[in-house]
Amino acid sequence: MSTDRLRLMAVHAHPDDESSKGAATTARYAAEGVDVLVVTCTGGERGDVLNPHYGPAPQGLEAMREVRRAEMAAAAAALGVRQHWLGFVDSGLPEGDPLPPVPEGSFSLVPLEEASAPLVELVREFRPHVITTYDPTGGYPHPDHIMCHRVGVEAFAAAGDPERYRGRGEPWTPLKLYYNHGFSLARMRAVHDAVVAAGGESPFSDWIDSRQAREVPEREVTTRIECADFFAHRDAALRAHATQIDPEGWFFAVPREVELATWRAEEYELAESRVPTALPEDDLFAGIRGTELAR
Repeated sequence: MSTDRLRLMAVHAHPDDESSKGAATTARYAAEGVDVLVVTCTGGERGDVLNPHYGPAPQGLEAMREVRRAEMAAAAAALGVRQHWLGFVDSGLPEGDPLPPVPEGSFSLVPLEEASAPLVELVREFRPHVITTYDPTGGYPHPDHIMCHRVGVEAFAAAGDPERYRGRGEPWTPLKLYYNHGFSLARMRAVHDAVVAAGGESPFSDWIDSRQAREVPEREVTTRIECADFFAHRDAALRAHATQIDPEGWFFAVPREVELATWRAEEYELAESRVPTALPEDDLFAGIRGTELAR
């Protein structure tokens, strides 16, 4: 059936997160006619230049912000999605022992209702059936990723309540909330074993050892989206973020033919559903597609 009326909102912390977490999924749905909106909470202005081939780093937050905006536009075009900035300032990734404080005015320090208000307003305007974001850990302990989880959950809970966030648009109740699971241990092990079997050097060896040594608990995977036909779109979007992604680096260390033969899906955890659905799923719109709710 036509999917013209289905809407998906993917909420991310920084420009480039949309390309490393669920990118092939969003590209697939966009190609099918789903209206896909990527929401970027911060400008990524405190991100370091991680690509050694990039050249001189932009100087200052404003210069980096402008570069990241241009990169984001190119990535969105590669995925075939729309994109919206919430306008908050990147917190940076504190490093050291003890950890230094997050800079004043950063996204992670904004009070929850103040940080969530523009996202609630956008949910009410865009009217997504499905929202994706990060699990409570943020996927890794970046303060902006954890805050992104908090505002995503808050918007999902509050957007349909007319008593909350008054003056922020007509209420809209999204139907399903998912957490991205881009780097599950099962995926890393499967791809690691396939690379080694093919005679290559796996980029996941140290990561798997670290995860096992720290006994990091695995979150439940409820939903697997077949999207291998859109891995090339994902890769093009990653390369668009030239300040962050080394085209000869970690993200491209697994031969694509090995990946295609081993792991052809992206994984999600269904965090909350307001419609009946049966697990496991192979569609973020399971329980919505083909019903009167798809309006």
